[in-house]
Amino acid sequence: MEGTLEVENGKTPEKNGVEGPYEPDRGTFESMEGLVRCSANSNALSPISFIERAAKVCKERTSVVYGNMKYNWGQTHQRCLKLASALSQLGISRGHLVATLAPNVPAMYELHFAVPMAGAILCTLNSRLDAAMVSVLLEHSQAKILFVDYQLLEIAQGALNLLRERGTELPIIVLLTDSEYSSTIDITSTSYEYEKLVDVGHNDFNIVRPRSEWDPISVNYTSGTTSSPKGVVYSHRGAYLNSLAAVLVSQMDLFPVYLWIVPLFHCNGWCLPWGVAAQFGTNICVRKVSPKNIFDDIIQHKVTHMGGAPTVLNMIVNSALTYRKPLKNKVVVMTGGSPPPSQILFKMEEIGFSVSHLYGLTETYGPGAFCAWRPEWDMLPPQERSKMKSRQGVPHVGMEEMDVKDPATMESVVADGKSVGEVMFRGNTVMSGYYRDLKATKEAFKDGWFHSGDLAVKHCDGYIEVKDRLKDVIVSGGENISSIEVETVLYSHPAVLEAAVVARPDDLWGETPCAFLKLKQGFHTNSQEIIHFCRDHLPRYMAPKTVIFIDLPKTSTGKIHKLVLREKAKALGSL
Repeated sequence: MEGTLEVENGKTPEKNGVEGPYEPDRGTFESMEGLVRCSANSNALSPISFIERAAKVCKERTSVVYGNMKYNWGQTHQRCLKLASALSQLGISRGHLVATLAPNVPAMYELHFAVPMAGAILCTLNSRLDAAMVSVLLEHSQAKILFVDYQLLEIAQGALNLLRERGTELPIIVLLTDSEYSSTIDITSTSYEYEKLVDVGHNDFNIVRPRSEWDPISVNYTSGTTSSPKGVVYSHRGAYLNSLAAVLVSQMDLFPVYLWIVPLFHCNGWCLPWGVAAQFGTNICVRKVSPKNIFDDIIQHKVTHMGGAPTVLNMIVNSALTYRKPLKNKVVVMTGGSPPPSQILFKMEEIGFSVSHLYGLTETYGPGAFCAWRPEWDMLPPQERSKMKSRQGVPHVGMEEMDVKDPATMESVVADGKSVGEVMFRGNTVMSGYYRDLKATKEAFKDGWFHSGDLAVKHCDGYIEVKDRLKDVIVSGGENISSIEVETVLYSHPAVLEAAVVARPDDLWGETPCAFLKLKQGFHTNSQEIIHFCRDHLPRYMAPKTVIFIDLPKTSTGKIHKLVLREKAKALGSL
C-alpha cells in the first residue's frame, strides 16, 4: 500500500529512511539442524482465526444481541462467510478498501470479519462526520463500496453528490436497515440492501487469507480536528496482537458480555470486536448511547465489560438518579481517549463500576498502555486512589516500549514526576504507516520511535502521566501551564459539569489560561468565584484569568473540540 513501510531482510529498505530492525536475524534458525518452518507450526497471524475458533468451540453460544435480535457464534460465522462471498461477487478482492458509515449495529460487527475474509481492507468512517468530510475520506481511501446506515443515508448521498461534481468514481452503496427502518426513505440511489446482499452469498466461501501477516486489515482515519485527516493502516498481525492485549488489560475472562459504547468506527473499537470473539463473548450492540440505556442494558444482559471516553463516564456520574439501577454484578469499565479527571473516576467507583484506564492513539491500534493496578494501592484513601488510577501507566504486553523523551536529544527524561517530555512508542502494535502519505509516516517514525505528540512526566515507579498535548500547553510569562492540570481542578468544583482550558493571547504575559465551562443543571456560579477557587488549589499563575460559560463544542469522536475553543479565545484578544 502506498504510504506504508515495506520490510526487507528484517529491516526497512534504505529508500524509506526509517531506522530499526523489524525481525530477529535469520541465521540462527536456519543453522540449527532439525528445524523446519511449515504449515504445522507457522500461520500468518490474523484475527479472522478468532471467529473460526468461536464457531467451532461455542457454536450455540450467543454472539450478538441487538434489541430483540440475537445470533449465536455459528450463525455469525456463517453470515460473515456469506457476506465475504457476496463482496467477492461484487468484484471486491485483495487490497480493495470497503468503507462503512454506521453506528454500533450488528452489521458493523460482522463487517470487521467479513471484509478481511474477502481479502479486502476495512475503512470505518466516523458516523458523526458531515457530507463534505465523508466525501474527502471516500476520495482519499478510494473505497469500492460504502455500507451506510439508513439514518445516515442523507449524509452519504450528499458526499456522493460532491464526488460526482469532482468527477470521482463513486463507490457501490449498500444500505443497512433494521426494525426502525421506514419504508418512506428513498433508496432508489442505493445499489443493494444489506440483508439481501448477505442472502446471495455462499456458506462454503473459501476465505481469502492474508499472504503475509503484515497485509493491511483496516484503515482508520484520525479525527482531523487539528490537521488534515490521516489514514492509519493496521495489519493483520498488529490487530491480532492488540486484540489479545486489549483482552488482557480489560481483565476479560472467558464468556464476557461486552456492551458496545465505544464506537466501532474508532480504532476498530479498540480491537475488541476481534478480542471478544477470541474469548467467546457476547456483543451487546446499541444504536444510541444514554445513561438510561446503559443501566438498562447492564441489568438486562448481565454486562461484564464496557468502554467509554471520559465524556461518557461524566454523563453516567451526572445522570438522573431515576436512571441508575443497583449493579448486580461487577462491571469493568475501560476508559481512554483523553485524560480522565480523578474526580470522575472516584464517582464511577462510588456508583459501583470498576474503572481501568487505557492510553493510546489511533496509531497504536487504540490502547497501547494501561494503568496496571497494584494491590498495595487498594489501601490508599479514595481520592489518592483515583489520582493513581488517572495515570496513563505502562505499556501493555503487546507493546515493546513506551518512554518519555526529549524529542530534540531523544534522551529519556528523569523519572521524577516533574521533568516533561514527549510520549513515544515502539513495538508490534504500532501502525504500519499512513495510507498514501509516506512523508508523514517517516516523520512519525523519526529516530526509530513513534512520536505521539503528547507531553508527560515519568514517575519513579516507571508509570507515565500525560500532562498535555504539545499544542495545548499554555506558555505564560515563560512558565509552561498544563491545561489538563487546570481542568482537573475545575472538575473538582461542585458546579462544573464540563471544562476545557486553552490559551488566550495576552500582550503582557504572551498567553494566559482561558476556561470554558458548562455547569451542572440547577447549579449557579460566576467567573470570579471560579477564578478564586482555582487560586486556592493551584499556583496563582496557573489559575484562569478568563472564564466563559457555554455549551462546549465536541469533535466527531465526542471529545471537547479545543480547536474551536482556541479560535474563540484568540478572537477575544488580549486582556
